[in-house]
Amino acid sequence: MTNAFNTMREHPSAVLLGGQLVAVLAYPFLDGSTTGRAGIGVLQLLLLVVAVAAVRLTPALSWVAILFGAPATVFAVWEAVAPNEGWVVLVSALFHVPFYLFVSYAMIRYLFHDDEVTRDELFATGAAFTVVAWAFAYLFAAVQVIWPGSFDTQRTWFELLYLSFTTLTSLGLSDIVPVQPHSRSVVMVEQVAGVFYVALVVARLVGLARPGGR
Repeated sequence: MTNAFNTMREHPSAVLLGGQLVAVLAYPFLDGSTTGRAGIGVLQLLLLVVAVAAVRLTPALSWVAILFGAPATVFAVWEAVAPNEGWVVLVSALFHVPFYLFVSYAMIRYLFHDDEVTRDELFATGAAFTVVAWAFAYLFAAVQVIWPGSFDTQRTWFELLYLSFTTLTSLGLSDIVPVQPHSRSVVMVEQVAGVFYVALVVARLVGLARPGGR
């Protein structure tokens, strides 16, 4: 037990990445349960706070966690209870999106803070990528509240998360299509973010991993 705890403490990004993947796999089983949806939302936010605090403790983290993380936790539960209440979804996105983007920024800073590639930084590469996907999923949810019919029909949050992952990875596998100008604009922004992430973050790690890389 002690060895497992020490391993988790030394690799917080791996814990975050693993928690996110578990949430993705568990969501279809819990989607019909209000308690299940709320539990996944709260657990996800707690994983983010713990991981970022461990890898890159900054003075801004405490007030960002209070300003955005605490209300996001409340609305994660509220949204699970009332998933079709437009203003709840909108306010939830208002707190979730900046919180997730701040977390991704903090993790990318962690990746760039030295010239050595550690094992946890490799996990952080995947974790930061998935955090960005989560942020855009909440942004898509807000878009379809403000502009109904943005994605042809009303989509669930998990469907929008699926769209976010397929857009960010540029795979184009999604059967969910943005059909209005505003939703297409946001999707294009995420496509650019995905390309830049691979070009800047992954390429830098590959360069540093080479013998003599800087």
